[in-house]
Amino acid sequence: MGMRTGSTQFMNNYIFALNNAYQKQAKLFEQADGSSIHRASDNPINYYKLLRYNISDSENTQYRDNIKTASGWMKNSDSVMVHMSEIMETMKEKSVSAADSYNSEDDYAALAKEMIADMQELVSVANTQYGDRYLFSGQKDLIKPFEMSPDTYSRGLAKNLDTSQASFFKGSDSDYNTELFQMLELERGGKTYFLDTESGNIFTKDFVDSADYNPDGYRSLVAQGYDTIDEAIKAGKVPEGAIAGTLSDFKVSDYFTNQGLLKNSEENKISDADGNEYTFKTIKQNIVTYKGDENLISMVKLNGATDPTSDTVNSTGGRMFGRDIFDNEASGNEASGTAMLNNLFCICAKVEGCDTHWMSSDGVTVADVAHSTLVVEETRIGARQQLYEGVESMLEVQGDNITEDITNVSGADIAFLATQLMQMTTLYNMSLSLGGRILPQSLADYL
Repeated sequence: MGMRTGSTQFMNNYIFALNNAYQKQAKLFEQADGSSIHRASDNPINYYKLLRYNISDSENTQYRDNIKTASGWMKNSDSVMVHMSEIMETMKEKSVSAADSYNSEDDYAALAKEMIADMQELVSVANTQYGDRYLFSGQKDLIKPFEMSPDTYSRGLAKNLDTSQASFFKGSDSDYNTELFQMLELERGGKTYFLDTESGNIFTKDFVDSADYNPDGYRSLVAQGYDTIDEAIKAGKVPEGAIAGTLSDFKVSDYFTNQGLLKNSEENKISDADGNEYTFKTIKQNIVTYKGDENLISMVKLNGATDPTSDTVNSTGGRMFGRDIFDNEASGNEASGTAMLNNLFCICAKVEGCDTHWMSSDGVTVADVAHSTLVVEETRIGARQQLYEGVESMLEVQGDNITEDITNVSGADIAFLATQLMQMTTLYNMSLSLGGRILPQSLADYL
């Protein structure tokens, strides 16, 4: 027996089919933006892949932005450090010139003015900004890091050991190029003595500054095969009187700030184990202070575990200007951030005072180590910049691959899409036209 279809059911089926055709047409229009996936229901598997690729693309974009910022920071830092290195190279040349005993007092006065002007420029350049941030302030990059005192202050005077002296009295010269090996200068009865702040031994000047022909100098012990002062002391070969006294439990930080200033100018004397009283020798000079910190700024360049040692982009006062006897680890003081700067100002004061002997025995050493310390840090920044540039090239390739992956899972075939859209549009319009003929008039009018 046949089944009769009512007009209401017929109209419902027609409207359902028409709506379905409209949805397909609308979906094709939606893909006109070039993406075939707009919701999970479009293609669950590819939608999941798309989410993963979009996350990777966002990370890649962020890392590339980090690298651009980091590269800009390091390029500016490197440029500034090159200029500072040139100034220090000039200081080295002038220090060698100042060690020439044929200079007149007028020559020394002119040379001192030039060197102080060089130091003023050096301090000014060290305060360079990148945008509104100071390059060498550590993480306190909104604070001006270096400040030179307009006045002079009494700073502790240090004996700067040359390579041979450092090897004998300190046991190693492996870090000589980037570290000053020093002793404190003392005075008693008009004579100069040198205090080894780590061992507490007080040596006579003649023993430490001895010439090769001096039988009572340290060089005679080296000639006998003793590599260090400790070996010579254990063998009982140190000449009588070479060690004038001993200070037990001496700590630099008890008497000096990390810049070398006496904490109490009235307490500038110290007594050894035998009760002999010594006075700390000082020199009047300009002082540079550092207001930044020693914390490094990290700009992550790759996903995975963070690596602060390879992600840092800046330098600090302590890294550029090293440490000395007043702020090294044995001193008990924190790093000043200005050790080499203050030692260079000591050179200026000695040149102004026409101290040819000190310049030839100590000044050239100070200028050379200060320059070497800065060059080592400049090299580190340059190597780090090269590393970031290499990673940037890799991320660019990775970004292209991610874009290709996104296109593969979500990209629409525009030619195929256009054909389908034309077909669906034609089909939809034909459905409307057919409905207008077969449906009741009132419904046809509505459509």
